[in-house]
Amino acid sequence: MWVLRRSYHRQAEEIAAALRSLISASTVIVDRPAAEAGLAMLEAGGDFADAVIAFEGRRLGGPIFASFDREAIELVAAAGGKTQLLS
Repeated sequence: MWVLRRSYHRQAEEIAAALRSLISASTVIVDRPAAEAGLAMLEAGGDFADAVIAFEGRRLGGPIFASFDREAIELVAAAGGKTQLLS
């Protein structure tokens, strides 16, 4: 994600479309719920990895998503997650 956005200057919509195509291939095994969480945040203007981390943390029983990234905190909170901004 980071390389596609920063090095290749791809827009989030392009990246999301490519990822959706990739994960829909019959030869690709993926944790679909985690990937969909990442795609949802990417399409909302956030970071794919932050969303996957927040999703997996909740799935594993972690009650709070903690990050130094204010934007990630705001997006996770907007989606209903409990958050803590680290300083």
